[in-house]
Amino acid sequence: MDVHSPEQRSYNMSRIKSKDTKPELVVRKWLWSQGYRYRLHRKDLPGRPDIVFQQQRKAVFVHGCFWHKHDCRYFKWPGTNKDFWKKKINENVRRDQKNYQALIEDGWDFFIVWECELKKDIAGLWDRLAEFLGN
Repeated sequence: MDVHSPEQRSYNMSRIKSKDTKPELVVRKWLWSQGYRYRLHRKDLPGRPDIVFQQQRKAVFVHGCFWHKHDCRYFKWPGTNKDFWKKKINENVRRDQKNYQALIEDGWDFFIVWECELKKDIAGLWDRLAEFLGN
């Protein structure tokens, strides 16, 4: 049984953003400060990557640990409506894998920034991201 009314649950879910999230803005701010120039949310690419480097054919996804089922301490299965959430999150993971494969087949390389990485080893993340981008 859900602890919220259907109206409250709908309102809560409508507040969850799919782009311009706080983790995404942190990554974009760092990239910009390092002199990287990029495009956002290319609709014509599989998975609509958050950050795109067209010339290098590289894409960056900034994923929330919950929505994309990251194997970290921040991902926990919800305690209510378990069947719905299991189906929803597993479908997100399947869709992600399909999109990654389509990018690779089209000659793109991609990098995933997990939300939890911005909370712990951020210096290591910046090093790996710079290496991915070729600096």
